[in-house]
Formats: sequence, structure tokens, C-alpha cells
Amino acid sequence: MAEDKTALKSLWARWPRSTTALIYGTALIAVPMSGHAQPANDKNDSDQSMYRLAPVIVNAQAAPDDNSATTVARELWMGGKVATSILDTPASVSVITEKEIEQRDADTTEEILQYTPGVITDYYGTDDRNDYFKIRGFQATTYRDGLTLGSMRGVREEPYAYERVEVLRGANSTLFGPADAGGSVNFVSKRPKFERFGEGYLSYGSSHHVEAGVDVGDTLDEDETLAYRFVGKFKDSEREYDYSRDDDQFVLGGLTWEPTAYTAATLIFDYLDQDNTPNSGGYPLDREYDRSDFFGEPDFNYHDVERTSITGLLTHDFDNGLTLQANTRYSDLTDDFGYVYLTDSPARAGTVVDRDYFGTDSEAQELIGNAILQYDMSFDHIDSSTLAGVEYRDASSDDSSFYGDAAPIDIANPDYSGAPSSLNVYMGNDQDYETKSVFLTQNLSFYDRFVVTAGVRNDSLDLSSTDITGVTESDDFSETSVRGALTYIVNDEISTYISQVESVAPPSIGVKPERGEQYEIGVKYAPAGMNALFSAAIYDLNKEDVTIAVVQDNGTIERETIGESRVRGLDLEAKAALTPNLSLTGGYSYLDSEVVRGTLRDGTSLEGKEFTVAPEHTASLWTYYSFPSLDMSVGLGARYIGSYYFDADNTSESDAATLFDAAFTYAIAEGTDLGVNVRNLLDEQHVVGSGTSNYYNPGREITARLRYRW
Repeated sequence: MAEDKTALKSLWARWPRSTTALIYGTALIAVPMSGHAQPANDKNDSDQSMYRLAPVIVNAQAAPDDNSATTVARELWMGGKVATSILDTPASVSVITEKEIEQRDADTTEEILQYTPGVITDYYGTDDRNDYFKIRGFQATTYRDGLTLGSMRGVREEPYAYERVEVLRGANSTLFGPADAGGSVNFVSKRPKFERFGEGYLSYGSSHHVEAGVDVGDTLDEDETLAYRFVGKFKDSEREYDYSRDDDQFVLGGLTWEPTAYTAATLIFDYLDQDNTPNSGGYPLDREYDRSDFFGEPDFNYHDVERTSITGLLTHDFDNGLTLQANTRYSDLTDDFGYVYLTDSPARAGTVVDRDYFGTDSEAQELIGNAILQYDMSFDHIDSSTLAGVEYRDASSDDSSFYGDAAPIDIANPDYSGAPSSLNVYMGNDQDYETKSVFLTQNLSFYDRFVVTAGVRNDSLDLSSTDITGVTESDDFSETSVRGALTYIVNDEISTYISQVESVAPPSIGVKPERGEQYEIGVKYAPAGMNALFSAAIYDLNKEDVTIAVVQDNGTIERETIGESRVRGLDLEAKAALTPNLSLTGGYSYLDSEVVRGTLRDGTSLEGKEFTVAPEHTASLWTYYSFPSLDMSVGLGARYIGSYYFDADNTSESDAATLFDAAFTYAIAEGTDLGVNVRNLLDEQHVVGSGTSNYYNPGREITARLRYRW
């Protein structure tokens, strides 16, 4: 068994890149093909054991990127063995590998995505309840191993759990199902490997940050058919403001069974426990304050999260061109938070500022699974890959929200009054969601140059909700989305594409779902002799059926789903390992946003206004260099965020800002290194969000980490 796997991996390493492309289909999941396809170089030589891998055909034993060894990903994958080519994928995508996450010591999803073009993060500053980011001016949907996080999406994900993070820009419901128009972020879980490996680390840093982690794995039998992996992390920390905490505990255990080269099954269990402070309460509007100031309530600003998930993954190749992949996950979540925050006004006189309190107690459960069949065949100069599947999701949530007036505070001499004596529960819902989906994708490759992709998906959704008064409402939807693309593979280095894709946002009871449509033209370049990938894309993305306030003839205001928003833009990205010692990641985005039809709640027109938190220009560059004779490495990064509006009426906006990050690593001994990372090197401070109070970008953060690998 071990010898067979080694031979197949060696075969894959010798095979040309031009034959490995797959225009990825539904759910971004590639499924292995038959092991007896004929080789591209000699179709008549049936004695050869090589594989024909035309642009829509996948090799069951294709070795994926080594995410711990490269920052330049060449494939999209779902954490398994089967890889699909980014170069020939008709979409604008980015992959942040484990290597890049480690270089930048990214501790949150927002930090992972900070160097990704088209993505804006961290616009709520010290509000740390969720992972906040937008793609191409719109909200984005999060996934784990291709399955939507759904009611689990409010949790701040743990980066140490993932081998890579994949970003797909733009509408994509035909791929994933109900999704926000901005795009998708897919977290790829760490899986067992059929080799012995391990690492452990200790770190200490700003805000009394103490952290320890371990990631180990090995095979469990002599035949190398069973492997395990264990990942654990413990963090005891504060945040940069007083009376804060940022404590996390995480464990992940995985088992993979591969009895043959054609069958693999993986079981993953993970548990996440977070005990945090949701925010500082905001900062007054009259001037810039120190980040360490705290204007909430020490006895009330809390955020407690517990999540448990069990995931099962199965692939089987029937050795006749037909393959099966099945994935399922069950999750259970409790998410409780409460905080007191400032409700300031520019017209305020004196130093006493009003405050309110807000919070939510929630529980959620979710079961989601899919089954996908793929059939691959080749004839003459045409290759065909047909992918069909079904998906089922059953989710429920129970939440109650409270809101009310809190005691004011003297910002010149804060005197905390304690938690509110009673809570005004103003809303509660017991909700159930059921989704049944069917999907079909057809890929046709002609002469290894042209690839036509077409897909259709239907999602049937049943929703019900019982509110705090006991009134039950329900609704059902049947939404169909389509996608189409034409890819032209110029040569082994260059590919171009044009695509049209649709999205349907997760709906709400009584409201027509928002729909997105995107047209995109792109080009990708992977120069021969260099480990690099360059990409450019221009797009036109529309979101329709946005619910807006409309003034009726009788003077009343009613909500109607007639709003429309549009964004046009350009995304550029470069990922390159220029030499064995020098790598860089760079990106630039231009974004032109406009409200075509829209209003405020009072009926005020927003036509022609720009989106909130949608800077026209953003740019980033991260470089990392290893000195071959000095056993040390240095990294330096810069992030530029253009100005953007805080409010829908475009009356206030942020300042443009440039922030710098740095890294240093020194190899103490074989397998042991000491690293230091600094985020926001110059401690630049500016307002990233403003309403009833201001919120600042995170300040300078220094972390030192001692790591040992074996």
C-alpha cells in the first residue's frame, strides 16, 4: 500500500501542468476519476499506466499543494487529496496557505484576509464579536470544507484549525447554494496525513497574551491505511483596552481510513470555547482617545461561545469513470453576549455621555450533508465531466435579544455603575430552517484549449419562526441559480475566461430573497520556471430585490423589495516565490459602488450614493526573505485602505490609512525557531467605524513565539 501511494505521487510530480486543470464545479469539490484513463501523450498506448488529465478530468491521486511549505497555491481543494487548477478556474480566487498564515502570525480571520484583494476587514474596530469582512463591497458567506457554516457563522473562527483559507470573489449560489453577493470564504480543515509529523509552540505578547499549541499526527498501522491528527490550542489574553479578556481553547481530532487507493473516509471532531469581551463600549466623538480607555461596564461586557462539530467525509472511485463523494457535518453552538456602549452626539456639551446596553443569548444546531456523483469520459479531442449532486440542511436556532438604557458615564472620570439591574427582552425567536438542493454542472473541454462550463442549482427552503409572543410564521422558497463560463487556455502559462454567475442570499420570512448577478472577465499567468501566479479580473456585480423603505401615495412608509445596488471594479493579485529565499504577496483593488435604488428607513432616497465601508482603492504587499547563511528570516508588509463612508447617506467618512506589519524569525537549532511578529508597526490610529461612538483600528501588537518541529 505504501509503495503504491509513493509511485502514484511520483507519477503526478512528473506530469505536465497543462493536463491537470479542472474547471471546478458544484460546491468547489473535485471528485477523483477512474485510474485507467489513457495518457494524453499517447492515446493508443494502453500498456502505459499514466493518466490522461485534460482540463475537466481529475486524478484520484493528485497531490495537493503542501500548504505548510508554500505561499503560492496552484490548486483549489477541499482539504483532501484531489487538487484542481487555479490557473484554469473561471473565477477570481485567492488562497491563503498555512505557510502564509504562519509568516504573518495571523490570529483571526480578519488578519488572514488583510492582504487579499477585493476584501475589506476590521471596520468595526474593537467590536470583536464576529469575523467582519466584505468582498467587493457586499457581505460574504463563510463555509467550512465546502459546507455552509449557516447558523454557525457568528463565531470567530480559529485559524490554527485550518490548512488554508480559500476566497472566491463574487456571486456563487450555483456552487454553494444560498450565499451573499460578495462571495465566499472557505476554511479548509487540517486532516490526517500518512506520515509522522508534529509541532509545538509557546508564545507571549502584547496585552498579556499567553498561548500554547500543538499539532501532531502519524499512521496507526503497518499497512498505512489508518492515520490520525490532533490539534490543540490554549490562549489566555486580554485586549488592548482595560477590563478585557480574549481567552480561547480549541481541540481538533481526526482519523482517516484509506483501505485502498480508491476509497477514503475521514472523521473529524472539534471543540471551540471562547471567553471574550465583545467591545470597549466605543469612544466619544469629540476627539481621539487612548485605545486603553474603556467606557462599557466591567461586570457586563461579556461574550461566551461554545461550539462542537463532528464532520464525516467519504470518497470512492468506482474505477470506471464514476466517482462518489459524500460530506456531512453536525454542529451545536451556544453564543451569549452583552455589552454597554456609548450613545454620543456631536452636539453633546460637557463630559457626561449617555449609554445603552444590548445583548443576545442564542443556541443553534445544524446538520448538513451532500452527495456528489461525477462521471468523466473522453472521446477524440473532447473531454467531458458531468457532476450532479444533492444537499440537505436542517438547522434550528433559539435566541432572545435585550436592549435598553444604561447609566451615563463621565468620560473625564469614569465611574462604573455595574451591570443593568434588569434586562428589557424586546425580541425572541425560535427558528427552523430546512433546505433541499439539487445541482448539475457540465464541463466540456475541446482540444485542450477551450473549456465550456455550465451549471444550474435549485434550493428549496422551508422557514418557520415563533416569536416572543408565541406567534408562528412560516414561508417557503424555491430559488434557481445558473452559471456559465468560457475558458481559453492560451498555453501552459496563460489562461483567460469570461463568466456569468448568480447568487441568492439566505432569505427571511415574508421577504423576497436578494439576488446577485455578476459578469467577469479575467486572465491568469503562471510563468514557466517560476513558482508564481498572477491574476487580473474586471467585473460588474449587481444586487437586486433589496428591501427598502418606500413612501406611499397616502404618505405612509412601507418596506418593498425593489432596491438595487451595483459595483464595478478591478482586482489584481500577485503571489510569487521569486527565489527559494524570497516570496511576495501583493494585491490592488479598484471599486466603484453605487446605490441604483434605495432609501433610508424614513424614505430618504439614497440613489447615487456609495456603499458604506467600500473604499475606492485598496492595496497591499507582503514580502518575506530568508537569509540562507544566517539562519534567520524577515518579513515586511504594507496595507493601504482608501477612505470610505461610515453611513448610507454619505455624510461622514474615514481617512485613508497605510499600516505596516513586520516579522522576524531566527533558527535557534534544528527544528527550533524563535519568531517575533509586529502588527501595525508604527501604531497608527484612525477611526474605522462611527455612529453613536467611534471605533479605532487595532493598535500595535507584538508577539514572540518559540516553535519546535519534528
